[in-house]
Amino acid sequence: MTSSENLLPGTRRALLHRVATAQAEGRAPSLVAAVRRDGQTAWSGARTCVDGHAPDGDTQFRIGSITKTFTAVLVMRLRDEGLLDLDDALEKHLPGTGKDVGRLTVFQLLGHGGGLRAETPAPWWERTPGTTRAELADVVGDEPLIHPSGHLHHYSNPGYTLLGSLVEALRGDSWAGVLRREILEPLGMDRTTPQASAPHAGGWAVHPWADVMLPEPAEDLGLMAPAGQLWSTTSDLLRFAGFLAQGDERVLCAASVAEMRAPAAPPETGDWAGAYGLGLQALRRGNRTLFGHSGSLPGFLATLLFSVEDDVAAVVLSNATSGPLTGTVAADLIQIVADAEPRMPEPWRPLPGVDAGLLALTGPWYWGTQVHALKLLADGGLEFQPLRGVGRAARFRARPDGTWVGLNGYYAGETLRVVRADDGTVDHLDLGSFVFTREPYDRSAAIPGGVDAEGWRGLDL
Repeated sequence: MTSSENLLPGTRRALLHRVATAQAEGRAPSLVAAVRRDGQTAWSGARTCVDGHAPDGDTQFRIGSITKTFTAVLVMRLRDEGLLDLDDALEKHLPGTGKDVGRLTVFQLLGHGGGLRAETPAPWWERTPGTTRAELADVVGDEPLIHPSGHLHHYSNPGYTLLGSLVEALRGDSWAGVLRREILEPLGMDRTTPQASAPHAGGWAVHPWADVMLPEPAEDLGLMAPAGQLWSTTSDLLRFAGFLAQGDERVLCAASVAEMRAPAAPPETGDWAGAYGLGLQALRRGNRTLFGHSGSLPGFLATLLFSVEDDVAAVVLSNATSGPLTGTVAADLIQIVADAEPRMPEPWRPLPGVDAGLLALTGPWYWGTQVHALKLLADGGLEFQPLRGVGRAARFRARPDGTWVGLNGYYAGETLRVVRADDGTVDHLDLGSFVFTREPYDRSAAIPGGVDAEGWRGLDL
């Protein structure tokens, strides 16, 4: 089964071939995938071991830890409404969580930086009823911390149970109810549910050394639901991917979803190819940065990935406990589309108007002898970057007081000020205390330490 709207035949065949190869080599009962580009589903395809019964964009699969991204969005909504601060200790909003867990911050829990254990105490929570862990104490156990808080990223399923309980405490409703009202309904994701809703795939384990299968149980996870409960479809998850890339004022603004994509804690030793933000994974694939999340539960594998720069997203779902590498496949699907049919740049257009004083600031500026260029951007911001070699480039946004704040890189959060002489002319730019002048070591500017009185000179032989 395949469908497409706006991709070239060669691209469509490459996508289907990648999905077919993944299902065959991964020995998956079924595998379904879909790609979004330019705000719509651009392609979908599936392979199955049962002729005539391939899943489509409306078929539910369990998505495991992709659920965590939904929970993170709910927490960020609470932050944006002023009901909590990301630096708040959990105990402030969820009393009774204990001296170890209660002191962890919301930010640390979102980014898996609190030092919590990866899993709950035995028995294996994914294959046992949620009633086995009736209280939060049953989820975190007697010794919940195994790393110093805030020192590194260590993935923790119990951490997202705590965040789900935080949502319930501040909203006065169940996690599932808040999720439906605040995310699923506004985004039109009516095929994303806590419990399976037909048509849905059954979960299977495939024997590692023989081509035979075993059905897997599908437990209600109870308190662990915010970490991995949801069922969804490729169609719904592509809508969610579009939201995570661009934001939606009905759910979360663009600035807040961008904040979720920023790394939140140092990676574990040896993991330099990726990072974790606030409920979102980030990984490097060649020269491309991909964001999203993977998920697994007994009988199911899932991955959602998207490239903001390419405006391409991919979802891959399978009903196998192990086998198909859904993350690799999703990244490959994005690469196939982005490389074969790269995004068309927007037409260049001149600004509708410009402030003459601001225009006068553009051009070369010198930090000592190193030359930088200040450029006025189409959105009204500024870009400052070195003209030779590698250096500290940054974009800036205007503040109401006439200063500028750095948005990225070394100067993120730092202040750029225009310093004027007594006669009103521009003396220099002050960027985080660094002085930039129109000429290298301009003797007429207020340069700390001054400039040698004899000025520039050659080598006197």
